[in-house]
Amino acid sequence: FADLVLETWDLQCERNGREHRTAEMGCQQLVVRRGQPFTITLHFSGRSYEEGVDKLAFNVETGPCPIETSGTRSHFAVTDFPEESGWSAVIQQQDEGSLSVSLCSPPNARVGRYSLTLETSTGYQGTSCHIGDFVLLFNAWHPEDTVFLRDEDERREYVLSQQGLIYQGSRDYITSTPWNFGQFEDDILSICLNLLDTNPKFLRDQNRDCSRRNDPVYIGRVVSAMVNCNDEDLGVLAGRWDNNYEDGTSPMAWIGSVDILKRWKKFGCQPVKYGQCWVFAAVACTVMRCLGIPSRVVTNYNSAHDTNGNLIIDRYLNETGKEDHRSRDMIWNFHCWVESWMARPDLAPGYDGWQALDPTPQEKSEGVFCCGPAPVKAIREGDLQLKYDIPFIFAEVNADVVYWVVQGDGTQKKSTHSSVVGKNISTKSVGRDSREDITHTYKYPEGSEKEREVFAKAEHETRSLREEDEGLHLKIKLSEGANNGSDFDVFAVINNSTDTERVCRLMLCARTASYNGTVGPQCGMKDLLNVTLEPWAEKRVPLRILYENYRENLTQDNLIKVVALLTEYQTGNVIVAVRDVCIQNPEIKIRILGEPMQKRKLVAEISLVNPLAAPLNNCVFVVEGTGLTDGQQVKELEEPVEPQAVAKFRLDLVPSQAGLRKLMVDFESDKLTGVKGYRNVIIAPQPN
Repeated sequence: FADLVLETWDLQCERNGREHRTAEMGCQQLVVRRGQPFTITLHFSGRSYEEGVDKLAFNVETGPCPIETSGTRSHFAVTDFPEESGWSAVIQQQDEGSLSVSLCSPPNARVGRYSLTLETSTGYQGTSCHIGDFVLLFNAWHPEDTVFLRDEDERREYVLSQQGLIYQGSRDYITSTPWNFGQFEDDILSICLNLLDTNPKFLRDQNRDCSRRNDPVYIGRVVSAMVNCNDEDLGVLAGRWDNNYEDGTSPMAWIGSVDILKRWKKFGCQPVKYGQCWVFAAVACTVMRCLGIPSRVVTNYNSAHDTNGNLIIDRYLNETGKEDHRSRDMIWNFHCWVESWMARPDLAPGYDGWQALDPTPQEKSEGVFCCGPAPVKAIREGDLQLKYDIPFIFAEVNADVVYWVVQGDGTQKKSTHSSVVGKNISTKSVGRDSREDITHTYKYPEGSEKEREVFAKAEHETRSLREEDEGLHLKIKLSEGANNGSDFDVFAVINNSTDTERVCRLMLCARTASYNGTVGPQCGMKDLLNVTLEPWAEKRVPLRILYENYRENLTQDNLIKVVALLTEYQTGNVIVAVRDVCIQNPEIKIRILGEPMQKRKLVAEISLVNPLAAPLNNCVFVVEGTGLTDGQQVKELEEPVEPQAVAKFRLDLVPSQAGLRKLMVDFESDKLTGVKGYRNVIIAPQPN
């Protein structure tokens, strides 16, 4: 027999991409999921493949130092039936001169970029030929994969959906902001693989790092560390929280991860400026979804940052309600992290499922700024000793806040009220633009027997032991929406639920604030020395907050923190109430003109009314949306936008993909920043 000569081959990128749900990554390269077969076609010249005469075998290799014992190299012959535990190749069909071969990786294979080589031999003569590269991803559709997720709608949302909503604002006023994850956009996959190859664990020991890339727990920990740059590890984002972002992009301005990851690559892995918690979380979510691990961004309201691990956050206020910074402990208005779905074979049974991962640099874990993966079930059960970083996240959702009022003579009075941490933990619903509350996955109902058991295990007192009810109650309420550019009222509502008259002093103070709990100058104040409450009476005391007083110091977070102190003269007891008021930006209106269809021109008309009493200068609209826009579209307006005037422009789009898409808009100017809007657009498929 003459030698078998391979003439051409076809990796069938398009067909395999469809079957492996990676088609949106384009058909320039083969991208497949582990444990699932993919088909390639071989064409021979001269003569066809003869079974029993010709031997065919394949080599797959990944990483810089592929070795069989590390699982980064495999050599396997073509056989009659698939191999369960390792790589396999099976002939599917043979036509004149061509051969279809089905290749399959084991469901625990290392993910990453592989090279594929074919070895042919006839008798003693053998040749080998490199037939291409492919990328192998985690497979949430395969029951044997550690990231297997049973529900198809959930797989679509948490692996395939490239757009979503992230929850912000405050516990009393939850807002959502659109985000373009864009994990299948051009170049993102190679940037994510590059991120794995930039991580210090890889640089220290390439063989060991690549051999652990079959484990989503390991990958999650690496991604959590690499999204921030705090370890001088060439991480993606630099964090900044001080409202000075001139030498970079304000964290409020981003509307997607693609732009951030592309900038990181373009500037040679220099950290991109700047991120805050939702930006870190969203970029990590993009990387995890891109690699095939089901992931979602979650938001915890009134999130505690407990630095000394005692589960108590001490806040010190002077008599005017101004914070006195004696402790590094903070309460964040909200804090975002990522949950990724995976099995935990490294732990005892019962901890599979959602794992919390937090890429925002807060505390070091094993010497590195990363956090997780921490099983959400372990957080709920108070199993603080399990891997990784459970005490920190347990505190974020369970710590107690104690307010100490520091009086003029330096004495400290403990407030009888402790505000509650870990509220309304939120994520986007599956397949809908609504909020899903997942607080119950992190904690048992307040006051329940289970909560007491968990707190006892975690050596944390339950709330019932600490609350002495003195019969006086204080709340802060908001009349109507607080719109940027307008004055508005807040009310202190005081209830006397006893049958004796109470005489008190009420101090109400408003300050501009950032979402991480820091406050700026005062923008409203009232001090009433003689508030008399009849038995069983309620009093409402208004405080008017004027635009002219908050305008100059409002941070880009658009928050005003209102603190009320009620001091009872007879007992000296102090009650504290705190409320974060979100100042609402104007709405961005998006009109779609024309019939939305794939590969056909579409016009979006985007507008916003200037609600302020002064003109807006340097106005910029940024628009993006996977499958709708080709990358980011930036429109700078030449003229200032006068008060009550409309900023407006038209954008031509040619949608590249069919289906439900989100068009996302960010608006920036000198006086209004980080204004967001989005519109869902259903793109009809191109007629054949």
